[in-house]
Amino acid sequence: MQLLVMITNQTEKVPGVLSGFMEAGIRGASVIDCEGMLAALDRASIEPPSIFGSLRKFINPENELNKMLVVLLPADVVPKAKEVIHSVIGQFNKPNTGVMFTLPVLDVEGIGGK
Repeated sequence: MQLLVMITNQTEKVPGVLSGFMEAGIRGASVIDCEGMLAALDRASIEPPSIFGSLRKFINPENELNKMLVVLLPADVVPKAKEVIHSVIGQFNKPNTGVMFTLPVLDVEGIGGK
């Protein structure tokens, strides 16, 4: 089993990813609101390091939250899930797209698990 994690600030595209998952027979994804380090530092009452202060102008205050999508998949389904994500989000080598990675899962309890 693999845990696929995708984090993006393109929140408007997440429903398209979920619809694509449904069409591909992928079920059980969860979507979590999250925020990046710069947004968290901007909100904090402490003064961030000087390097971050110069980056504040790049923070979009109206879109502070990102979306993190997590889904537990059999290893052979991961390529299909990534294909769906790429078709909606695009490639992750473009700026401000997000990040996607998988982690091996050695033990599962609950639906589909023990």
